[in-house]
Amino acid sequence: MPTSIDVFAKARDYERLEQLRLAQELDALPYFRVLEGPTLPVVEMEGSSRVMLGSNNYLGLTGDPRVKQGALAALERYGTGLTGSRFLNGTIDLHLELERELAQWLGTEAALVFTTGHQANVGALGTILAPGDTVVADSGDHASILDGCILSRAKLRAFRHNRLDRLERTLEKAQADGGGVLVVVDGVFSMEGDVAPLPEIAALCERFGARLMVDEAHALGVLGARGAGTAELLGVEDRVDLRMATFSKSLASCGGVIAGPAEVVEFLRIQSRPFIFTASAVPAAVGAALAAVRICRSPEGPQLFAKVLDNARYLHEGLMALGLHVVAPTRLPDGNDVVTPVVPVLVGDDWKAVFLWKALYDAGVFVNVAIHPAVPPGGALLRTSVMATHDRPILDHALDAFAHAKQSFESQHGPLPAAA
Repeated sequence: MPTSIDVFAKARDYERLEQLRLAQELDALPYFRVLEGPTLPVVEMEGSSRVMLGSNNYLGLTGDPRVKQGALAALERYGTGLTGSRFLNGTIDLHLELERELAQWLGTEAALVFTTGHQANVGALGTILAPGDTVVADSGDHASILDGCILSRAKLRAFRHNRLDRLERTLEKAQADGGGVLVVVDGVFSMEGDVAPLPEIAALCERFGARLMVDEAHALGVLGARGAGTAELLGVEDRVDLRMATFSKSLASCGGVIAGPAEVVEFLRIQSRPFIFTASAVPAAVGAALAAVRICRSPEGPQLFAKVLDNARYLHEGLMALGLHVVAPTRLPDGNDVVTPVVPVLVGDDWKAVFLWKALYDAGVFVNVAIHPAVPPGGALLRTSVMATHDRPILDHALDAFAHAKQSFESQHGPLPAAA
């Protein structure tokens, strides 16, 4: 007898459906907007030029001729696709070169390149962890980390974002679980833009006998003298067991990498189902990523890292001056602070965030919107991000648009949260 429950029913009646329909009617949906050219500091989007403050193209390398040539050379040599997994017929010499150079850059024994960053987290966590193990994760971690934890069927224990006291108590509980323990955190958190306190986290891991994995997706090519990420910046590379990064941000391509001990990387190479059963990345993506890595490791790299951080601080200070509530810089152990390229503007209410986004979009500035469940309830924000290739006139134009959008918004909807 057929079941009376239609599994498609949820598509007709889910929590966000009415909100989605209303946003579409008002032409205020911030998602799936159509880009009509390359991701440059100013883009063509839906018939107009707009300042791009919503891209993870932190170093601006998607438009770099050397990166495009790397993609083109790979396309010409290997064609449009490899039509098989890395495990079978999908490994080319560019993969091996990229893995060698990433391991050298990150200072690890080995590295393994995945087709996407999401797949790298899912493939590593879903393979290394097993039922009986415990994974301890920051509540602000990437969604792909959570997905990998779920796939592993390990016991998941989350702690409140960047709260070391909560991490300590969670590790105390994890000790009693009886299995191996892995702590996994973002180096730079994707929504807040703040930096994990890795020295303190590493010390707690050492105290409780836990392994530590750091997701450097938003830090590789940005932080540290070599651009090797948060672990380098905070001087704990030798205390982090496993590092993950993506190519879809500073490296101007698409893909992901897990770097760490050779025995762990080899285990993933032959055991990780998401790695074994996913088609290899298109050659152009691998060629572009390799060219971007070489730029980062050249003498030009530190100049780009410094430029994107300088732009981030300039935007942060400009938004603060407008009275907007932006996340405070992260204080480092040496007493200095850092503003990462992710500069969020806290709004609070979901609809207020959407309407402010719309005012900016109409004024020629594109930013990202994060509403629940991407952020906690009442924590809606506009996520702005900068590139090394933004110049002062472009950033000033964007700040002017923010000033006008804020004034217009508050005249209709009331005050936004003030600067902290």
